[in-house]
Amino acid sequence: MLLLSEIVGRMNVYLTGYMGSGKTTVGRRLAAKIGYEHLDIDALFETTYRISVLRFFERYDEAAFRKIEAQLIAHTFALKRRVVSLGGGAASYADNMERINRHGLSVYLRMAPESLFVRLKNAKRPRPRIAGLTDELLKIRIAEDLRVRAPFYEQARLIVKGENLDVDTLAEEVIQLLLAAE
Repeated sequence: MLLLSEIVGRMNVYLTGYMGSGKTTVGRRLAAKIGYEHLDIDALFETTYRISVLRFFERYDEAAFRKIEAQLIAHTFALKRRVVSLGGGAASYADNMERINRHGLSVYLRMAPESLFVRLKNAKRPRPRIAGLTDELLKIRIAEDLRVRAPFYEQARLIVKGENLDVDTLAEEVIQLLLAAE
């Protein structure tokens, strides 16, 4: 497969979707497939501010985090050839999706609430918005968040099913869309 970076290279790819949808894992694999670098916004936050997202949420609040996250996303617009894994709530904050769509190719990793529940219930990494929730409350949180966030996620230029995602197929679709945008 010809690397995308050998053909084009001005646009970033932004992965959005609910927490646990695989944005970081898919982001790393997709970046390797198309010859881009991977950038995870949560990891960038933690490296830049020397505090975990979980700890930040405990000390401050989600609104403060979202403002900083939006600034970090804006900084990515000056970068080239990156697959950027966004935080689960990034799409629904302010005008992030509109700006992302202006500056790059957005991809929504859509998953069923039941699949997200299983992944999040079994996740090894703690998530700030669901820490300590019972199974029933976790299901309610997922459903409510998806109700609010889905209209933003669905503004993505490409929507793919997150369960059993074939990264090779995704890479081909992304390449075609990037070539068309050039």
